[in-house]
Amino acid sequence: MKKNQAWLVLILSAVLSSAEAGTINQGIWSPVNCGEKPVAPLIPDSDVKAFNAAMNQINDWQSKVKVYFECLVKEANADNTIVAESANRQQAEHQKLVESLNQQIDAAEKKLSKK
Repeated sequence: MKKNQAWLVLILSAVLSSAEAGTINQGIWSPVNCGEKPVAPLIPDSDVKAFNAAMNQINDWQSKVKVYFECLVKEANADNTIVAESANRQQAEHQKLVESLNQQIDAAEKKLSKK
């Protein structure tokens, strides 16, 4: 059973680490694979024809923004998972080290108390 768990952890780690998600630059997280965030069109008030054309552009923009933010959320969730799993893994490794050190201390104390 432990062998299967080890393989599962290795496979999941490889999949998660190979997925390139967002980046952090000067404290701002940004997605990597979502393209540029679509820019909202300007709303002209000069004439009805220009206004109506802008309404069509807004519909197109809304569709593109929806896709962009779905991608953004997917990447953010992937990063959150990677960060949490990495932190948990490091904490578990540290706990094992502490337990090992405590066992070594106990063994050394027993050995030295016999002298």
